[in-house]
Amino acid sequence: MRFYDRVDAGKQLAELVSGKYKGRECVIYPLPRGGVPLGIEVARVLAMPLDLVIPRKIGHPYNPEYAICAVAETGETVCNENELARVDKAWFEQRVAEEREESRRRRELYLAGRSPAEIEGKTAILVDDGIATGLTMRAAIKDMRARKAAHVVVAIPVVPEDTAALLAGEVDDVVALSIDAHYMGAVGAYYDDFSQVSDQEVLEMMQHLDDNGFPR
Repeated sequence: MRFYDRVDAGKQLAELVSGKYKGRECVIYPLPRGGVPLGIEVARVLAMPLDLVIPRKIGHPYNPEYAICAVAETGETVCNENELARVDKAWFEQRVAEEREESRRRRELYLAGRSPAEIEGKTAILVDDGIATGLTMRAAIKDMRARKAAHVVVAIPVVPEDTAALLAGEVDDVVALSIDAHYMGAVGAYYDDFSQVSDQEVLEMMQHLDDNGFPR
């Protein structure tokens, strides 16, 4: 399955999610930056509010592009335990603190001080443009559990079969347009246009929401 761009994927995903969750009390949580164009489409079709969940990756000290952990805004972590055992504990704790601060900075930037949505007792629908290893999504799941969401749903266009099985054990539902047994190795391989989403583009998209997070 292929998508032209994130908006195309978001529109297709929105129809699938709507068939299961329209009319329920939900909050849509895209993961910035790539998940935001999709989350906007899902929130629009479901007529539900949108907030952000901003987990951050921690790369290996000798290979920063290789993620060994993800940290949620609430401080929960999801890590490759084999790799974590080999790194300095003080270094790791410092990196967790730095990435939590970066999450706070991005929340202030993207949401301009708007209070987080109230999710306790509601359904949190986590949206991204795709999943490979699942580290950041699993940190986002922990974030929603810490905030006492009644149900947690992951909604993505494409996910490897083994990652989907892993996520299914941690959430109430995995909604995917494609669960791929022969994953092509990178999320971008499923898109014709997978251009990086900039901070400015996220800001412009968030301006299409009212003060309560509903799409205008």
